[in-house]
Amino acid sequence: MWPTNKPLIGHHVTLEPLSTTHIDALERAVQDGEAWKLWYANVPTPQDMEGYVNTAISQAPEGNLAYAVKLNSSNEIVGTTRYYNADIANRRAMLGYTWYSDKVRRTAVNTECKLLLLQQLFEDFDAIAVEFRTHFFNHASRSAIERLGAKLDGILRSHQIGRNGEIRDTVVYSIIASEWPTVKQHLLSKLDK
Repeated sequence: MWPTNKPLIGHHVTLEPLSTTHIDALERAVQDGEAWKLWYANVPTPQDMEGYVNTAISQAPEGNLAYAVKLNSSNEIVGTTRYYNADIANRRAMLGYTWYSDKVRRTAVNTECKLLLLQQLFEDFDAIAVEFRTHFFNHASRSAIERLGAKLDGILRSHQIGRNGEIRDTVVYSIIASEWPTVKQHLLSKLDK
């Protein structure tokens, strides 16, 4: 079994399976903070959003499942996140391609998004590990992953060629099934504050 195209509903956010109906709202969301200008981040420009969304949707048969992040208080779409590189036979997946509009960074949004995604993987689908990857120089992303309770696995040196031709070192983190109860408690306590 693997996550299906159903919304994940929390107190602060709802993760809606990504569709082309989200393109306009995501174009507006990405303009808040202009994160695509960060050379180490993989965030689409407003002009690239249609292709970004269509690519994410087309990869669903490969074990990828993308979501639009909607604020429950306003129904505003504020970013995206997804499962990718799913290895169903070995019950593991990666979480990533996460970006948010600037106004919701360092709020409960990322904490609850990750809680919903991790809970589905570990509790509904009996995952044994969930992995996160980010650019070595993306210190904001690294800090956010560490705040979740993920542990550093290592650095893949000269791992990828970036969009500007630079060679990327990729930092790898994970949460394993035996850690999930403690991580879940940690995330719930962060949301209670």
